[in-house]
Amino acid sequence: MNINNFYFLTAKSIHNQDISMKEFAGKVVLVVNTASNCGLTPQYTGLEQLYLKYKDKGLVILGFPCNQFGNQEPGDENSIVNTCLRNYGVSFPMFAKVMVNGSGAHPIFTFLKAKKGGLFGSAIKWNFTKFLINHEGKVIERFSPTTKPENIEKYIQALLKKINCME
Repeated sequence: MNINNFYFLTAKSIHNQDISMKEFAGKVVLVVNTASNCGLTPQYTGLEQLYLKYKDKGLVILGFPCNQFGNQEPGDENSIVNTCLRNYGVSFPMFAKVMVNGSGAHPIFTFLKAKKGGLFGSAIKWNFTKFLINHEGKVIERFSPTTKPENIEKYIQALLKKINCME
């Protein structure tokens, strides 16, 4: 893949609509591979809190359900929506279920992994790996699955300050 910018990518929303990442140009983006039946699933609460706190300042969180780790996202898109809304009140954009590793990996995750490899190689090791992208579409940080959303807040604030200083 010879894509140098996040904004050249597209994905299907959880409601099966094509979404260009260009829609998020100029925003700070946090991309997360999610799962509804994982020990880390309660991170949805922290992600939603970050989203509500900063969405009007230029943050967007994009959730990508994935069933590659321990069969922890076995349901279809409707069951994912119901779990996210009912249990966690998720209002940030959610996308159709994807693969994040292997030959079938979604191009967004192929791009993200190429830009920010992990501690032991670029493969994503588990649900709730997080990638932080600045307002120019550059991948800035990669956070492990166990990094709590509240521990990412200082990075988000720093990137948002850069946007708000330019306005």
